[in-house]
Amino acid sequence: MPYHGFGRLTPVARVQRLLEAAVRPMSRTESLRLEQAIGRVACQAYTAPSAVPSFRRASWDGYALRSRDSKAARAGAQVELAIVGEQFAETPRRSPLRKGEALEIATGGALPEGADAVAPYEEVRVEGTRLFLSNAVPAGARVAGRGEDFRKGAVLVRSGEVLSAASLGALAATGRSSVRVYERPRVRIIPNGNELVGPGGRLGPGQIYELNHVALASFCSASGGLPSSVKPVRDDPRAILSALRRGIAESDLVLATGGSSVGERDYLPRLFPQLGKLLFHGVAVRPGKPTLAAVSGGRLLLGLPGHPTSCLANAYWLVLPVLRKLARLPGSGWTEIPARMAEPYPISGSGFTTVVPLRVARGRAFPTFKDSSAITSLSGANGFLLRPPGRGSLAKGERVLVSLLPSPLAVPPRPP
Repeated sequence: MPYHGFGRLTPVARVQRLLEAAVRPMSRTESLRLEQAIGRVACQAYTAPSAVPSFRRASWDGYALRSRDSKAARAGAQVELAIVGEQFAETPRRSPLRKGEALEIATGGALPEGADAVAPYEEVRVEGTRLFLSNAVPAGARVAGRGEDFRKGAVLVRSGEVLSAASLGALAATGRSSVRVYERPRVRIIPNGNELVGPGGRLGPGQIYELNHVALASFCSASGGLPSSVKPVRDDPRAILSALRRGIAESDLVLATGGSSVGERDYLPRLFPQLGKLLFHGVAVRPGKPTLAAVSGGRLLLGLPGHPTSCLANAYWLVLPVLRKLARLPGSGWTEIPARMAEPYPISGSGFTTVVPLRVARGRAFPTFKDSSAITSLSGANGFLLRPPGRGSLAKGERVLVSLLPSPLAVPPRPP
């Protein structure tokens, strides 16, 4: 079984720079209904076509009145007003409120002309159609003025902004029903290997179920991408090349798993240069050394290790920033927090960066790594750190900076 060996390994920092330079943010756009657009990136700015609210309205259930009519109210010397009707939020505006009158009003109801304050139910006494006040009600009390939420021309959403529930609600308040956003980048996932069987299939001798496409597809969906997968491709260079070419033509990012090392049936290092410019093959990182990348027709191709932990660990520090840049999402996708090692973690090999998966709880970091082939090395982790080469093993109690992954990329575990 021939083995060719890696050439010069590329340092992690250089790999990150190469990939950052290789991708361009999405330019395609689409229109979505507001309720479908949470977390998407607006491709244009939106301003308010009119003020909201467009009229003065009550912000509390109670009684609309003229504040000057209540000035004399105090304990032991109540002011009496005549209740002249009621006003619901949907009721057309009444005639002007006159001296000595009060109008029962619901939250959102339009204040009649002359009224400038609302006295809440709990601060008044009512007897039939008579209202009694023991405290003066200042002008503007419990009243939302015209344009108090936002004025005409106010910027509600900026171009490039990630849409939140609040910003979408603001757009809805203007009567808008849809918003234009950047499309999510399409990601093609191509597993390859004769030993792989898709979930639901029947295993033969020496075969295993292929899981990387499920892990990567879930990862991409949670990171702003739109994944699609193909069935495991057999170890045939023509079949793999065909799948890669289709992926380049139909997607914005291609992730191929397996066949990325230097063995006899590791075809990706020989096929990537046929498709475009090879950026690197072999990264000075553990786990995940057999990783390669190329650019073809403006599309990035990444070859990831077949071992589940190596594959998904590389996705955390390597694919996540790339995918977020493609999707025009800000930042790397993780948050750095300080923690202390709850137990030691041995690291060998001074020339490699080490990816250490961690479970962080109450300021303590617990290593979860078992083996490169064990997906459960990551299932309990909610973060990771990249230990630079030459730093050696991690000591118990050592202070570290953990890259904490958001849910649902990693569900925070229960505290121990």
